[in-house]
Amino acid sequence: MSVARRPAALVYAVALTAYLTAVFHRSSLGVTGVDAAERFHINAAALATFSVAQLAVYAVMQIPVGVLLDRYGSRRLLLAGGALMVAGQLMFAVAGDVPLAVAARVLVGLGDAMTFISVLRIVAFWFPGRRNPLLVQLTGTVGQLGAVLGAVPLVLLLHRAGWTPAFLTAAALGATVVLLILVAVRDTPHAEHATALAPDLATVRRRLAEAWAQPGTRLGLWTHFVTQFSGSVFALLWGYPFLVQGQGFSPTAAAGLLTVMTMVTLVCGPVLAHLCARYPFHRSVLVFAITAATAGMWAVVLVWPGRAPHALLVALVVVLAVNGPGSMIGFDYARSFNPVHRIGSATGIVNVGGFAASIVLILAVGLVLDLATPAGHDAPPLSAFRWAFAVQFLLWALGAAQVLRYRNAARRRLADERAAATVAAPA
Repeated sequence: MSVARRPAALVYAVALTAYLTAVFHRSSLGVTGVDAAERFHINAAALATFSVAQLAVYAVMQIPVGVLLDRYGSRRLLLAGGALMVAGQLMFAVAGDVPLAVAARVLVGLGDAMTFISVLRIVAFWFPGRRNPLLVQLTGTVGQLGAVLGAVPLVLLLHRAGWTPAFLTAAALGATVVLLILVAVRDTPHAEHATALAPDLATVRRRLAEAWAQPGTRLGLWTHFVTQFSGSVFALLWGYPFLVQGQGFSPTAAAGLLTVMTMVTLVCGPVLAHLCARYPFHRSVLVFAITAATAGMWAVVLVWPGRAPHALLVALVVVLAVNGPGSMIGFDYARSFNPVHRIGSATGIVNVGGFAASIVLILAVGLVLDLATPAGHDAPPLSAFRWAFAVQFLLWALGAAQVLRYRNAARRRLADERAAATVAAPA
């Protein structure tokens, strides 16, 4: 099948599967954190280093990966990213000490960093612009099904077969997807574009600088920052211990609640995509609404005397489920304010925001849990989790202020460009 005749739906479906698998690899630590602490004999702060190593590499690599994406295309990066994640899961399966386990999570983070924005570039090249908001939301939303695979099925496999078989299975799943990418994915439907020479480094640097100079790109970055971190940290690491150790859930019940969170995300994504497409000048209203709802729900849970009712915790995960689709608004800003040739660079910049915030929160929660856990306790008490999750309010305040700042800057830039175009138009 030639590049030009390859169905867009097939290319997108395989690329989407690659992202779903990346989310599975990313979230596989979240529901195995308690087991990992026992396997490696580490405390909460040390456990946090596993996720921090993974997310730090992810965040640091976003801009370099964006540059590489504009230079080499989606197919090569999806293949490289998939191979790195397989290697990381293989290493994690046999790791018996902390340094090797951390190195394994670094490989997972590195491969994960190459995946999502590669899929977004495929969307930009294979589909018309009017369908972009829906497909971006669809990508982010359906990709979260990977977290479902990383919840109950992985927990059951871990507890029945053991650590090594569970993560060897994860590696085998990733290897299968790499083969699918090799067979089905191409960068563009146009053969002449697929074989075009990659831009030189000077051009790539210029595009990166232009993307950063655009206020809309930075608006996307801070949108991603303020909307993503709470739900991400809850799903990736600290939600499971909070539910099991702090709220008294069984491991299966806690994994099930995380699955509910993912399933609600599947419903929220298309709704937010529709609203963004219909009301493009009011996307920041959605950002502020999501942030306020998340902060408000956490406030209720944290001040509740004793363990929170199960209904309240279900309400919490429902609100947190909107965080992932909400962060996709940041990528819609990147698309709106940047031409297609620098989508990779702009998207990479935006994607740094939420993961940088997540790294800070993961570290802060781990440190506060250790400080607030009385000596001699095997697990943090509920009071320690309350103090730890309260750190989020500082990040929400910072992120909301920056969204407001760059929203105003982006609107001024857009007004100036329209005024200049009107002046330049012939009478």
